[in-house]
Amino acid sequence: MPKDTATRYDILFEPVRIGPKTAKNRFYQVPHCNGGGYRDPSAVAEMRRTKAEGGWGVIFTEQTEIHPTSEITPFIEQHLWDDRDIPALAKMADAMKSHGALAGIQLAYSGINGPNLYSRETPLAVSGGPILTFTSDPVQARTMDREDIRNLRRWFRNAFRRSQQAGFDIICLYGAHGFGILQHFLSRATNHRTDEYGGSLENRARFLREIIEDARDETRGELALSLRLSLHEAGTFGFSNAELRDFIEMHGSLPDIWDLAHGTWEACSGTSRFKPEGAQEDLIAGIKSLTPRPVVGVGRFTSPDAMVRQIRAGLLDFIGAARPSIADPFLPLKVQEGRIDDIRECIGCNICVSGDMTGGISRCTQNTAFMEEWRKGWHPERPRPKGPSQTVLIVGAGPAGLEAAHAAAKRGYTVTLAEASETMGGRVIRESALPGLSAWRRVADYRLGQLRQMPNVSLYPASRLTPEDLLTFGAQHIAIATGAHWRRDAVARLHLHPIPTDPAMPVFTPDDLMAGHLPKGRVALYDDDHFYMGSVLAELLVAKGCTVDYITPATKVAEWSENTLEQATIQRRLMELGVTLHLSKAPEALHADHLTLGCTWTGRNAPLPADAVLMVTSRIPDDRLYHATRALNWQSAGIRTLERIGDAAAPAPIAWATYAGRRYAEGLDAPDTGDALPFRREIAALSDAPRLTP
Repeated sequence: MPKDTATRYDILFEPVRIGPKTAKNRFYQVPHCNGGGYRDPSAVAEMRRTKAEGGWGVIFTEQTEIHPTSEITPFIEQHLWDDRDIPALAKMADAMKSHGALAGIQLAYSGINGPNLYSRETPLAVSGGPILTFTSDPVQARTMDREDIRNLRRWFRNAFRRSQQAGFDIICLYGAHGFGILQHFLSRATNHRTDEYGGSLENRARFLREIIEDARDETRGELALSLRLSLHEAGTFGFSNAELRDFIEMHGSLPDIWDLAHGTWEACSGTSRFKPEGAQEDLIAGIKSLTPRPVVGVGRFTSPDAMVRQIRAGLLDFIGAARPSIADPFLPLKVQEGRIDDIRECIGCNICVSGDMTGGISRCTQNTAFMEEWRKGWHPERPRPKGPSQTVLIVGAGPAGLEAAHAAAKRGYTVTLAEASETMGGRVIRESALPGLSAWRRVADYRLGQLRQMPNVSLYPASRLTPEDLLTFGAQHIAIATGAHWRRDAVARLHLHPIPTDPAMPVFTPDDLMAGHLPKGRVALYDDDHFYMGSVLAELLVAKGCTVDYITPATKVAEWSENTLEQATIQRRLMELGVTLHLSKAPEALHADHLTLGCTWTGRNAPLPADAVLMVTSRIPDDRLYHATRALNWQSAGIRTLERIGDAAAPAPIAWATYAGRRYAEGLDAPDTGDALPFRREIAALSDAPRLTP
């Protein structure tokens, strides 16, 4: 590492004591979900092992449910319900500690947040009431009585014992984001009790003190204890930042480390569109002076200089990270080695979150290996050796083409990347110029920065190729990554065929706006895409002086963005900007000066005046070059494979495109496995346990 870099960042690599344990550095991977949980334990363990290899000092599991009376199906989290769950977690703990990191487990009892859709047990809460979830489950929780509280203490003690038996070094007690019962006890919003567990802050903290005492007793003080609490819970009765400070001042030495995060998951893990790096600094400033224990906090930290400032300014002792640790598991090692330009910075898109929210496996726009380390054998840094062929031509330098070129070149292939336009980056460059999306440019910047350093890569911008060019180029493998373009005929999910359109009505697409061709006056924006694009373009139009009618067949704006924790913020932003929302509506016909707007429920129609229409609906692959080349005798030209990848094959979010690029590169010279599954999975073993009898 260069001397100046070592001096600047050495504070990040100081060992720090956490109770009876010592972390080797200040890089602290806070608990985060991944869509794997109890269903994909080997995939989750290998993902955490990769972070250990990447130099993290502390690595945590995701939320681990301690008892079947509190589980949050359909979300796939980890279980520690009985001793049979120990082996999978022990495998994970071993993986975490494989390179000297401390292994932490986050224990959770969800209380009023646990609908128990799988276990079917009656939910228990500090104070009973409707279950508070993302999906408004029609279930209520029962208020815990004193016997329930004694049982809960026993269940926690069992979890402490099992955590220690599994080999973990740190236990994190989850009381943040509104999800943990510890926050439910502390918050007057969810604690309406009048007994010794309710009322004053001292009383509301009673259960937490008892649990920590139980933890120290059960583990004989051999494990460190982390307490994860909300920095601020909004609302008249929420556990506010002021109350948190009072609590810490009263109980400064209660845990071995304070892990502080914003009051809701949406506020804590906001996208870069709405939350800058270090967004929680105002809430955490000064808290270290209230406790002798170390403090860890988060803020989507991607800049080592910003990390150092947090430590030197006395704000934090550890740099907490979830999403940055996903985007680059080797972030600590790269900082230590002075390879700052090699860091894959998180773009804050929250596609990782969507994996958990949808019950699928998580993915990352930047780190295509995330959650594929075990399933496919992909590694974020270490490439597999190339096969017997030598040359690869990739046409199109958008996210799929850039990732394919980078991954193939790392494997050792000689790669040529040709792009028709003068600027490489494709849709990433265009979209990153839109309001709030500037961080997305990192997708292109990182890959281009890496490719320009590689001697086996040739970059050719402003090079539009023909099918004949491809046949005479001499490449053994050709990937067509020419992207897609937006439709302007309303075809998407609701309308499967074009709607009647008067040619006198100007119709625009996102491509037009990103190219600088903007409508004027009153614009009817039809969003049947349901992700970010419609709302981003609405903001752009308002900023350019347009009056915007936002039309969507859904019951809310940008409904899929619930999976990236943005929906409420997006809808609130549009309403504050004066955008008129037409929910559960869709255009049935476009006329010269108005739309016929139909209700998706009743079918009733009404006119809506408009000077122009913006269609944000679906996209068409730009695959003409692929089909034209396919129609020629390409195999006789020595071309072994000709494939289309990314949006040119099937339009999807950017994370799908980068994944497609990696999958293509990993498949070069791979043997044909027929119909075999292209990834490993774990099959549940049949139990021979005796049948339960009444």
